[in-house]
Amino acid sequence: MIRHILTPFWAALLMAAPAMAQQNSDMVAPEIATDVAMAFPGLSDAGRAALASKAAGDSVAAENWMVAAANPLAVEAGAKILRAGGSAADAMVAVQAVLGLVEPQSSGLGGGAFLVWFDAETGSLTTLDGRETAPLDADPRYFQTESGEPLDFRSTVVSGRSVGTPGTPRLMEEAHRRWGRANWAGLFEDAIALAEAGFTVSPRMADSVAGAQETLAVFPDTAAYFLPGGTPVAAGDTLVNAAYADTLRQIASGGAQAFYTGDIAADIVAATRTDTLPGLLSLTDMARYRVIERPPVCYTYRGRDVCGMGPPSSGAVAVAQILGMLENFDIPAMDPRSPDTRRLMGDATRLAFADRGRYLADSDFVPVPEKGLTDRAYLAARAEVLRGDDALPEVSPGEPDWDHAILWGDDTGVERPATSHISIVDGSGNLLSMTTTIESGFGSRLFTRGFLLNNELTDFSFRTHSGGYPIANRVEPGKRPRSSMSPTIVLEDGAPVLAIGSPGGATIIGYTAQAIIAHLDWGMDVQAAVSMPHLVNSFGTYALEADTWATELEAPLGELGYQTRVTPLTSGLQAIAIGNGLQGGADPRREGIALGE
Repeated sequence: MIRHILTPFWAALLMAAPAMAQQNSDMVAPEIATDVAMAFPGLSDAGRAALASKAAGDSVAAENWMVAAANPLAVEAGAKILRAGGSAADAMVAVQAVLGLVEPQSSGLGGGAFLVWFDAETGSLTTLDGRETAPLDADPRYFQTESGEPLDFRSTVVSGRSVGTPGTPRLMEEAHRRWGRANWAGLFEDAIALAEAGFTVSPRMADSVAGAQETLAVFPDTAAYFLPGGTPVAAGDTLVNAAYADTLRQIASGGAQAFYTGDIAADIVAATRTDTLPGLLSLTDMARYRVIERPPVCYTYRGRDVCGMGPPSSGAVAVAQILGMLENFDIPAMDPRSPDTRRLMGDATRLAFADRGRYLADSDFVPVPEKGLTDRAYLAARAEVLRGDDALPEVSPGEPDWDHAILWGDDTGVERPATSHISIVDGSGNLLSMTTTIESGFGSRLFTRGFLLNNELTDFSFRTHSGGYPIANRVEPGKRPRSSMSPTIVLEDGAPVLAIGSPGGATIIGYTAQAIIAHLDWGMDVQAAVSMPHLVNSFGTYALEADTWATELEAPLGELGYQTRVTPLTSGLQAIAIGNGLQGGADPRREGIALGE
């Protein structure tokens, strides 16, 4: 175990951080402040300054380029690429490669991602779907017992049954093919070096391992890496991952094809053949995986176009619905701490989730009334029920304009929080917003070739029907499970003004919508917007972020008729605002930074 000495710089920062955070009443306390020195001993001066800015509640300013992500080591890898003239797509590859090493519980090669790209030269917006797919041998009863009952969710997660065909490596390559400028192989150098020499385990990774050690111990290869000698890795430990370095070298030299065929693919498939609940992933599934370009979903909110990823993501549609209902009220003039403001935001979110549960799924397999769901007149009509004084006693899906006669059953499945987000602006003005995941923390807990495999298939409905109607998000061969990931780019008069997104499972939608409202309607800078305490109501119970002013609304919201729950709400918002230069904000609930020049 390697420990590091607290330098005078960090000693001063750690003493000042609580006071600085207290000065900004809209900011959550920086979770990592007391461990920053041990966590990132090799950080550059610019990186340390970025951490200090976040601790103080200040956004980071830059003129030419910026990158914001969940771990400073990954951010610095991306910054090096941008500093050398690389594109946002180049930097993303470097950032993702390092995140898969230093934040393996959240994303990596064994998962999937959605990417939104703004091209400065053409002014066009592109969205790429790198979501995982169900095996070709799967069917709608994939998550059911022989008698047709849903399998136990927790047991299913920690098994080969939950693993979908990974999409992240193909997405990395596709983005580089379209928009990259740097040499592909060179984009993996920092991640390979860290994997071989060893990186310092951060407090967040250590806490995640400690909290998941029971399930990490199920599979021997996983336990050997995260629980060496039966003891969870601790903050400050140096962790070497030679297998990951070897995997990255093969991808660097052979492209994504080296991942989807040959020995790596064979080992992935073999890992899913667990003794209990084995998966059906095959070499054919691996070899045929493709990234899909899909039309972006955009909604014009108070003169700005809020654009994101369409189905199989529910994120852009749900965010659009929330904004579309709220634009019927004078939200900019309302107090963010007012119970009535939160009544409107909470019930608008509930209405959006009711529609989401019935209508949204992989549009390659089921018809989705995307235009009807985001129609301004439809949302204005939905908003009429928000004009009362109390919480809605119940919500139900609406009936959007749709020329398809099929009726769907309601899906009540919930995504578990994990995931990571990357926002990047390069020196040419291109923007990238990408949310990347292996689903719940540590995914399926299956570890092979130095990385974890996803449990993304548990985002499908475990039931095939509800109320006699088929569920749109049921399992089907080759289908992509519905997601709440909401990578977003906001445009004004065709020019980008914001790149934003967050992890957090189903709460991603609420986190992202609130931050957009805070920045656009309440005029908060991006750091204040991402630091703002969370209040989220997706399914009826109002979740209030613990240890923040959000808890002051527990009694007032209860008087309005809500059930409430005070709980940690660990978003990981990463945002870059574009206007008079660049302004970056990184979520204080996680370890990331925004860094630019």
